[in-house]
Amino acid sequence: MTEAIIARSSDYESEARRMLSVCNACRYCEGFCAVFPAMTQRQVFTRSDLTYLSNLCHNCNACYHGCQYITPHEFNINIPKAMAEFRGQSYEEFAWPRRLSGLFQHSGLTASLTVAGSLIVIFALLLLMREPGLLTQAESGPGSFYQIISHQLMVISASSTSGFALFAIAIGLLRFWRHCKLDPIRPHDLIRATKDVARMTYLGGDEQEGCNDVDDSFSNQRRYYHQSLMWGFLMCFASTCVATFYDYVLKLEAPYDYLSFPVLLGTVGGLSMLVGCIGLFVTKWRSDPNPHASLQLGLDYAFILMLFLSSATGLILMILRETQLMPVLLAIHLAVVLSLFIMLPYSKFVHAGYRFISLVKYAQETNNGQR
Repeated sequence: MTEAIIARSSDYESEARRMLSVCNACRYCEGFCAVFPAMTQRQVFTRSDLTYLSNLCHNCNACYHGCQYITPHEFNINIPKAMAEFRGQSYEEFAWPRRLSGLFQHSGLTASLTVAGSLIVIFALLLLMREPGLLTQAESGPGSFYQIISHQLMVISASSTSGFALFAIAIGLLRFWRHCKLDPIRPHDLIRATKDVARMTYLGGDEQEGCNDVDDSFSNQRRYYHQSLMWGFLMCFASTCVATFYDYVLKLEAPYDYLSFPVLLGTVGGLSMLVGCIGLFVTKWRSDPNPHASLQLGLDYAFILMLFLSSATGLILMILRETQLMPVLLAIHLAVVLSLFIMLPYSKFVHAGYRFISLVKYAQETNNGQR
């Protein structure tokens, strides 16, 4: 880690350890979420423990609104903010390559620059490889997309950016796994963690009443929007997989009919992503700023924006794909998607893997993985 990261890490670590020591003595919030039962199993908090607990935290904010030691009390306890700051630090610590870990500190700016750079490159390639008149010429039918951007160029650009993203994320997850020192994995640990992810269990609170996003009142809105975004993203991924099967196995070229399986999956998934993105943005915008860390909010907004642009440009392209706007819309959509791929290892996306590993460890620690 760089000296700047080490200095910030030391500050976050000492503050998180201080707060959790107070919470461990109080234990009023023991039933609020997974963090506190896991915390009570420890008397001393190592750096590995803090990393694990911070990524187990879902920022439901229930402990903040239930705490008697928040500001103006001299203890100044703010567990959600402390966990968010340390969690952001773990993203930087385990990022690969480490030289790019600083992107987490400037996520909004780097996302914008990546989109702009991708657009410039793609439009330049369009001008160099095709006649300029094609950019305003209506194309329709199978293979029309490849009249604008060749199939080979699409495959190379998508496979290279997504391959890099998957490799970088995999290394980060492996580093996190080793750091958290998990026991040998049992099937029911994975099953329980997967169920918690699918149901967003810890965004529902102890009584499944929801989170305290805006004030001390409970709401399941963030949970539902998060599920809408997650399942929408998975449906769009499934649409891409089906389209790849159509292309390479069935020898059918895109774009496909509006009622075809990949288009229906992508449409429903894209709409679900739009609902989730807008809902999460509004919820975070209205939320109480005190329990949040500025770095995490920046990561949240940047990632939500990139997902929104990816789904919105894809849906617009689908609707207007037989008009003169198709070439430009295709270039814009590809630029946004490529930018999303490039940014994935240095965006809020990594929290999915880190949180899943934390939930697996939590399953190992409690009731032998049985509820």
